[in-house]
Amino acid sequence: MDLDTPVRDTSTSPPIWRWILGFLAVGAAWGLTTPFMRKAAISRDAKPRVHRPFLEDPKTPWLRRKFWGITYAVLDLLKSPAYAIPLLLNVTGSVWFFLLIGQAGTQIPHYLLA
Repeated sequence: MDLDTPVRDTSTSPPIWRWILGFLAVGAAWGLTTPFMRKAAISRDAKPRVHRPFLEDPKTPWLRRKFWGITYAVLDLLKSPAYAIPLLLNVTGSVWFFLLIGQAGTQIPHYLLA
C-alpha cells in the first residue's frame, strides 16, 4: 500500500443489510410498477383517440406530424393517473439506484481496493 493513498474511514458505513434492502427496494420499484404501466398503455390504445385534424392533413409536413403525434401520445399517457403514478414510482427507483451506486464506491473498505 502506497503512503500517499488516502485511507477511507469505514466506521461510518452502513451495514450490509441496508445495502441489500436498498437494492431490493429499487428492484421492487422497477419490477412491480412495470405491469401497471403496461396495462395502462394497452388500455389507452384500446380507447378511441382524440381527433386532431392537422395530424391527418396531407399539407402538414411529415416531421411536424410525427413530432406532434409523439408529443400528444406522451401527454395523453401522462394525463392518465393509471400510467403516471407507476411511472413516477419507477423513475424514483432509478434515482434510488443511482444514489446507491454513487455511494457504493465511497463505502468500499480500503483493504479491498489494494
